[in-house]
Amino acid sequence: MSKKSRNSIPRVISVTSGKGGVGKTSLVVNIAAALAKRGERVIILDADLGLANVDVFFCIAPEFNIKHVLSGERKLSEIIVNGPHGIRVIPASSGIEELARLSSDQKLSLLAEFEELETDFDVMIIDTATGISSDVIYFNTAAQHTLVVLCPEPASLTDAYALIKLLYNQYYQRDIHVVVNGANDQKEAREIFSALSNVCMRFLGLSLNWVGFIPRDNAFVRATKQQRILVDSYPHSPSAQAICELTDKIISWPVPKLKGTYQFFWTKLLEPTKSGEASWSAR
Repeated sequence: MSKKSRNSIPRVISVTSGKGGVGKTSLVVNIAAALAKRGERVIILDADLGLANVDVFFCIAPEFNIKHVLSGERKLSEIIVNGPHGIRVIPASSGIEELARLSSDQKLSLLAEFEELETDFDVMIIDTATGISSDVIYFNTAAQHTLVVLCPEPASLTDAYALIKLLYNQYYQRDIHVVVNGANDQKEAREIFSALSNVCMRFLGLSLNWVGFIPRDNAFVRATKQQRILVDSYPHSPSAQAICELTDKIISWPVPKLKGTYQFFWTKLLEPTKSGEASWSAR
């Protein structure tokens, strides 16, 4: 089966977290690199619109970013930049406070830009901001799958629960996967996941999907400090191997059968929520 027929509908995955400092963006760029090494055509949407940092990890300096698209100065296709392994990046801005909260008109304008984007890629990874802002919810509900990143800190659990609760109660998001980043071993990672999973089942009736953990080893620490891609610099380290295993699981996730380039954006964001409001307009 050809690559095009296998991935005629692009996979769109949001990587998100309730709090900062969990290694979310580091995980995004390494998953992207691991996917690219498997022959997948990958594009990253840096959706942390006011505090962009995907470009920093890839050591690229975009001339234009999402701000220029929202202002009408550039088309979305015109701001895409190339990173390592053929990975393409839709860059965001840094230090632009007004981009931290998009208006409904800006969200619809951005959707229109995505409708026109060529589908010459297999996987889009959306690196969301942290927390439960309307922008975070907007990009999570636009994706086909949501990957929530935890770390071994109590605040990581409580903030992740707040995010998941909002996604489920107001937007009926069920397809939520969880990875624990920076755990010492599988026992610790499983305990962290179980704590979150049990609360979600007890109070929401929601079953979370465990996809594994990334161990915190010396290679992981060095690559993070050096802002290098772990799977390139230390490919045989336990942390890099774990990311590759996670990537294999992501490839196996089913692709919704939707027609059109980004019909899922319209379907997800304009369908009624439990409260009867359109998702994109909810606050």
